[in-house]
Amino acid sequence: MSEPLPPGAAADPGALMPAKSKMNTTTPRVFIAATRQNDGKTTTSLGLIAALQRLYPRIGYIKPVGQRFVEVEEQKIDEDTVLMDSVFRLNCPLVDMSPIAVEPDFTRKYLQSSNNEALVKKIQKAFDRVAWEKDFVLCEGSGHAGVGSVFDLSNAQVAKILGAKVIIVTQGGIGKPIDEVALNQALFEKEGVEIIGVILNKVHGEKMDFITDFARRGLKRKGLDLLGVIPHQSVLSNPTVDLIREALNAEVLNHTAGMHNLVEGVTLGAMGAPNAIPFFKPGVLLITPGDREDIIRAAGDSLVGRNGDTMAGIILTGDVLPGEDSMALIRAMPVPVLRSPTDTYELASKVHDLTVKTRPGDARKITLIRDLIANNVDLKKILHAL
Repeated sequence: MSEPLPPGAAADPGALMPAKSKMNTTTPRVFIAATRQNDGKTTTSLGLIAALQRLYPRIGYIKPVGQRFVEVEEQKIDEDTVLMDSVFRLNCPLVDMSPIAVEPDFTRKYLQSSNNEALVKKIQKAFDRVAWEKDFVLCEGSGHAGVGSVFDLSNAQVAKILGAKVIIVTQGGIGKPIDEVALNQALFEKEGVEIIGVILNKVHGEKMDFITDFARRGLKRKGLDLLGVIPHQSVLSNPTVDLIREALNAEVLNHTAGMHNLVEGVTLGAMGAPNAIPFFKPGVLLITPGDREDIIRAAGDSLVGRNGDTMAGIILTGDVLPGEDSMALIRAMPVPVLRSPTDTYELASKVHDLTVKTRPGDARKITLIRDLIANNVDLKKILHAL
């Protein structure tokens, strides 16, 4: 027996719905898309949910197609869904908020069986459960408009299935972002999906007024509204020590409360200790071979008597650990010390190329995101367009 829908939900199947299919079409919703991966879709979604909760106490969230997932109670759940549920306690099963996880062999299996109707029904049923007794549902896409086209569930197609209007998030600028928006706009329009506007993300402060003015003009020529301009905040691009630990599968050599320290820079301990000391600055991650005991001791001495205003952490590289005296010093350090067998320069390259995603424990980032969206996105214009 299927779960009941909100009053009136089944009365209008909606022109966008596939034949012989009914889905909730009454609960207000919006679909957040982007011109590329890592343009700020999740940041925008998180901030918008916080802003919307002031008007709609019961918010639902769904990421119909997820590509980066974690195991939760033997279910593959998109990591952004885990974030939203952790921050907002959305009172909905995680499996409904993340109905389709694109595993490594997902595309191959689809091209063999082409079970599109089953996937569409799965998304629709998940949306109905997410929207049940909710005042508003925020839907988050995955990458640009065309992502998922290979298995017939592009962002444009999913937005059509959900009967949702779209907001496109793109990186700050004028020419390149508007060119990319136009490409995405073409695919959404091909599917008959309305774009209500664009949010520019990561705009440097000194260019805010200039870019806002000319981006608004450029988007207007495409028939699109500028809904917000979000200033660049470097802290949102900085990984935590714990994120680096997870990405590198590194071993933790001590126990501190500093795993959520933000890494604002990296220094390699490949010089003599006296020359390394000036680089032991607040927020720095020190990467050094495990047998450089002079560097390790110098780093330990620099931490003595300092409360909070310290390096973010230390990673020891290679297969060699320092002697017991140095290990005792490491265990007493107030910052996390990790160990990885990876070569120093290869490890530094991996840290540099790391994709930084906001995680449930990033309280400082989450607070900042709430404020950024509340102060720089025109929520009234969005709701009027919906």
